[in-house]
Amino acid sequence: MDIKLTEEEKIKILNSDDIYGIMQKVLLRENKIDQNREHFWVIGLANNNRILFIELVSLGTVNKTLAEPMEVFSFALQKRAVKIILCHNHPSGELKPSEGDKNVSDRLIQVGIIVDTEVLDHLIISDKSYLSFADTGLLDELKKSTKYVPKYVLEQRFKKEATEIANKKKTVEIAKAMKRENEDVEKIALFTGLSIEEIKKLRVKKK
Repeated sequence: MDIKLTEEEKIKILNSDDIYGIMQKVLLRENKIDQNREHFWVIGLANNNRILFIELVSLGTVNKTLAEPMEVFSFALQKRAVKIILCHNHPSGELKPSEGDKNVSDRLIQVGIIVDTEVLDHLIISDKSYLSFADTGLLDELKKSTKYVPKYVLEQRFKKEATEIANKKKTVEIAKAMKRENEDVEKIALFTGLSIEEIKKLRVKKK
């Protein structure tokens, strides 16, 4: 269900407070939202972080709601959102994320990486307060998770990391060789892409 927004509500999002300000109003709208059930929304953002849409993805029970990746990201792709924010309410008022909340977030974050639509945050809200996964550091933790990452994606990541390590090793050897020739540090940095500090720390045997 598309949540109708006024022009004033289509704001540019700067932080989690901005999102909560909008979503608190949505949660409290009479005859629109059943406050005794969990609701899961997706907020789509333009490249400049301005709100493009807010969609109610699913309506759950008093303590559970589902969010399928296909439904979440179909809205974003159809409406050309480049980033999304997830949001759901806890009717109990308890803001601590459950394991289910973390799993849903983890799965959607990984799908977002694959379809190039970044998940910027996940807010758990009540009518009085909220918790932000980004502000608490939980979002960064979940981004590192491999629980829902397809095997082929993991293999691609490992290959990329291995290539980067090999290239770094070659670059360091080149820098060492130039340092042995007493080349200027700035010249070595320009040639290899290493920082001046990295080059200064390299130990080489002088000729």
